[in-house]
Amino acid sequence: MTSSTAQTEGTGIWQSRYLWVTVGAVALIFLAAMQSLAVTTVMPVVSDDLDGDRLYAVAFAGILATSVIGMVAVGAWCDRGGVLAPLTTAVALFVAGLLVAGLAPTMPLLVAGRLVQGLGTGGQTVALYVVVARVYPGALHGRVFAAFSAAWVVPSLIGPFLAGAVTEFLHWRWVFLGVAALTVVAFAMVVARLHGLALHTDEPATGGVGRRLACAIAVAAGALGLSLAGEVGAWAWAVVAASVVVIGVASRPLLPRGTLRAARGLPSVVLMRGLIAGALFGAEIYVPYLLIDEYGFSPTWAGLGLTAAAVAWAGAAELQGRFGDRLGNVRITLIGLALLVASLAIAALTALLHLHPAVLIAGWGLAGGGMGLMYPRLTVLTLAYSTPSNQGFNSSALSISDSVGSASSIAVLGLAFTALVTTDAGFPAVFVIAGLLALAALVPGLRLGHAHETRG
Repeated sequence: MTSSTAQTEGTGIWQSRYLWVTVGAVALIFLAAMQSLAVTTVMPVVSDDLDGDRLYAVAFAGILATSVIGMVAVGAWCDRGGVLAPLTTAVALFVAGLLVAGLAPTMPLLVAGRLVQGLGTGGQTVALYVVVARVYPGALHGRVFAAFSAAWVVPSLIGPFLAGAVTEFLHWRWVFLGVAALTVVAFAMVVARLHGLALHTDEPATGGVGRRLACAIAVAAGALGLSLAGEVGAWAWAVVAASVVVIGVASRPLLPRGTLRAARGLPSVVLMRGLIAGALFGAEIYVPYLLIDEYGFSPTWAGLGLTAAAVAWAGAAELQGRFGDRLGNVRITLIGLALLVASLAIAALTALLHLHPAVLIAGWGLAGGGMGLMYPRLTVLTLAYSTPSNQGFNSSALSISDSVGSASSIAVLGLAFTALVTTDAGFPAVFVIAGLLALAALVPGLRLGHAHETRG
């Protein structure tokens, strides 16, 4: 594809040929973003209402753990045929989990609903990545993923505030049930648009998937073990060590060869995604918690603490979609990680020195900017390194790294926070550990390589 053709097609994700696929995919991303931001905002209230403080971190880590199973299953399903059936199944599980969580009378049952939701969330993410790979030319992938990131703009502007308002003036249950209802409506429109498109691969993968599914279940069990380690008292760190070993061994067949040693190219792309996801999402759940617990914010206003980061994420993703090739992977890595580490340092200092909450909110926006540069770029690189027969595997590997990194980080940070919560060191420790994790991402970040990201 010539550069002029690429430039012409680069603005074409909203033209009639792709319009409804783009609208449908963005709608699903929008609702997932709305749900994620909403739950992060209201979970302190949910935990208090259901007397579930000890399961607070599990409510977040659990959905990420089971998402690994959904990713592997849907990735293998897509590599062997079409995308519509696995996407439909994933959405159904997502909605079912939301209903269970929204109607749960106890915290354990709410966590169970989150586990079911995770199966759908992971599968939906992989299926949408494969849709992008099979519907759009390579020159448009950056724009599509920029649009996915931009789908977080409206949720970031109204999601946390709306979730807090719904919780404050109605009930937190509607945060789950409302998203479930909207997802059903959105998918009813999406499925009609995808039906006449050629979404099957001409090079279907062969071979069994039983071993990979078993490994995915083991990884999920290890991640849940990390989350529940705090429940076993003095044996907590022994459970952590055992869970880390299980995750490390079981995840190897699910990831590109060389991922755990940061081999150049796709393995480093996948590893970096897990590290930055763990750094951000492991720390992010404590931002509204800090605003509510230490500064007396209401749920409505605490939700706004995430708005600056989400808006910055979307803006940076748009810049990456337009100028990512010009910036290059090394510059994106250095700029993105610098912003992320600076944000986590500001959060730690705010918690330690009891600075004005505006410092935390503004500083957290830097994290969004850094992630907006890096996140979609890593997805573009993954598809550029892929062939039609392994798009599902590579997409699921990227999402698995994302989820395992986040779940593991949330679990470990939860243990650290619980151990120090009676002191003034709980919140600062969370942000410092997350900052060290972000710094570790520099190793694979400088080994991303290039895979002709703009190929058509």
